[in-house]
Amino acid sequence: MKTIIIIQARMGSSRLPGKILMPLGDSVVLDYVVSRCKQVRNVSDVIVATSALPQDDAVEEWCRKNNVSFFRGSEDDVLSRYVDAAKPYAPDCVVRVTGDCPFVDYQLTESFIEAMERNPSKDLVVWDGELPRGLVAEVLTYDALLRIDREGQEPRHREHVTYYAHEFPGKYSRTVVPVPEPLRFPKLRITLDTVEDYALCRAVADAFPGNKLIPSSDVVAFLNTHPEAAQLNAHIEQKPVV
Repeated sequence: MKTIIIIQARMGSSRLPGKILMPLGDSVVLDYVVSRCKQVRNVSDVIVATSALPQDDAVEEWCRKNNVSFFRGSEDDVLSRYVDAAKPYAPDCVVRVTGDCPFVDYQLTESFIEAMERNPSKDLVVWDGELPRGLVAEVLTYDALLRIDREGQEPRHREHVTYYAHEFPGKYSRTVVPVPEPLRFPKLRITLDTVEDYALCRAVADAFPGNKLIPSSDVVAFLNTHPEAAQLNAHIEQKPVV
């Protein structure tokens, strides 16, 4: 089974512009995401999918400098960006990762891909159990992605890529993977949307200097044993899907 990872990443965040290239540890946020995605076994390509807007020239420049594959497409129609980015690779399976999750769990992603390999007739992988925001990647077949692209035409479907499949679960078959117990702390927020989120991510990176590949379970354990860090963004609310 040929699997690719596509990381959606752009500079135009409304709450924290330029966040994906902000400094983190001894590198930048996007480097953490890409490095962790490249750690996932049995993945043929990792592609950064950004927009064609001039402000995202910086993303292309970073990718070229760091020898990372990239694609540029629609800013708002992220679903079409995924479809167009994946097409040249002719994959069997696509993993969706967002560029604002510097501690995405590559070990959990591997388990999702393995579950898909064991159940190739299923459309996508879902997880049983709640996770901190910012750790999970989504795994689905390329065929399912194409079907979502054909069927999901509302703005929320185009922006959130897999939202249609979750809104109409009866249309897509699923493989369920349990969330490991060390990750079951849904109150933690390990993503990057605000300055408070950035403060938390920096606290984590500073606690594990020079280690972009720190296991997500260790990140969770650190935050659980350092409540002063976990509280940095505990009050932040996720923007609703509209």
